[in-house]
Amino acid sequence: MALPKRRHSKSRRDKRRANWNSSVPPIAECSNCHQPKLSHRACPNCGYYKGRSIFLPRES
Repeated sequence: MALPKRRHSKSRRDKRRANWNSSVPPIAECSNCHQPKLSHRACPNCGYYKGRSIFLPRES
């Protein structure tokens, strides 16, 4: 296994790690109940996706 001959500086290490950021998931509004939900997923509040009922919501 190859080993580096010289140590990488802190700035070089941090430049490489600068792209490790996480992104905020896209939030959309449900077309049925107008609650916020993740896009391309069924609404956890009413159970609708693309205007159709996919599953029954959980009763709490």
